[in-house]
Amino acid sequence: MIEYAGLFLSAFLAATILPFSSEAVLAGLYAAKGGAEAGALLATASAGNTFGSFANFLIGRFFLHWRGARWFPVAAERLERAGAWFRRFGAWSLLFAWVPVVGDPLTVAAGMLRVGVWRFLILVGIGKCARYVAVLWATPVAG
Repeated sequence: MIEYAGLFLSAFLAATILPFSSEAVLAGLYAAKGGAEAGALLATASAGNTFGSFANFLIGRFFLHWRGARWFPVAAERLERAGAWFRRFGAWSLLFAWVPVVGDPLTVAAGMLRVGVWRFLILVGIGKCARYVAVLWATPVAG
């Protein structure tokens, strides 16, 4: 059970601005379990990563007035670029919230632009889950 908590935490942190790799944790657990429990591992990683992105969404929704502060998690130019991209491609762009460098500002921009919570969670969750399916598919398992 502790490995699932660790996987959830690593996936959560990887979706925030912290430099963290949840893919390595997921692949390692999957390989260590000999390919067993794939569904539970996928659900845990996807949920953790989606909720980490939801934290970014909340920052965009409620803490935007501090965007000039040194501690604010997204640089102004990245946030503006993500906002422009989001306005151009719409909420469907949230399917790509897993993409490094672009994903975090994109989820903050979604909060800024008042995307509905359920729409956000569904689209981000689909994208994050698809990425983790690809990680599991690419992970070699002995036996």
